[in-house]
Amino acid sequence: MGLTIALNRGRILSEVLPMMQQAGIEPSEDPESSRKLIFESRTGGHRLVVMRGSDVPTYVEYGAADVGVTGKDTIMEYGGGAHFYEQLDLGIGRCRLMTAAPADSALAQGRDVRGPLRVATKFVNVARRYFEAEGRQVTLIPLSGAMEIAPLMNLADCIVDIVDTGNTLKANGLVALETIADISSRVIVNRASMRTRFGEVQSLLSVLRDAAGNDEGGWRG
Repeated sequence: MGLTIALNRGRILSEVLPMMQQAGIEPSEDPESSRKLIFESRTGGHRLVVMRGSDVPTYVEYGAADVGVTGKDTIMEYGGGAHFYEQLDLGIGRCRLMTAAPADSALAQGRDVRGPLRVATKFVNVARRYFEAEGRQVTLIPLSGAMEIAPLMNLADCIVDIVDTGNTLKANGLVALETIADISSRVIVNRASMRTRFGEVQSLLSVLRDAAGNDEGGWRG
């Protein structure tokens, strides 16, 4: 059997599938129009599994998938290299992980905020590490979506979220402040698969590297 590859559904999927086709991995059905989640490849015996991006690292870490594609933000929140190898930056799905606050707030105007900063985010682990490194005391408020509402409802002083165009922030009266990380889609590999299926994994990485126009070296184990 070929490699099992976990893919982040949504916008990233439409950009990854042509890269997979260059590697000779073409699903038997169109994942973007099918309700199925597991797709056998037309040749090579590979399997493509479509799932939430936040689940990709878990499937790769525990060996249910040999290879995965998901955003750097997801990897950072999950914990990264302790569990799998991050091998390649595909250069797609580019955005930034940033702090943001209301345009008329003390934070946005560079004034101090008394007491612990209230931060709403779904990236709790990333935010904790970031503010600890800044020496800032914070109260983290976990949310799963629509972060922009939190400061407007006085639930939080600021948010940590993904920023693409910035239009959603602007529409809700927020401004982007500090960049925590530049984000793009990455290829991660199960540790055991890297050793037991080295040739197959490296072959896939080589084609994806060419498709992404990326001249990074090989295995960074």
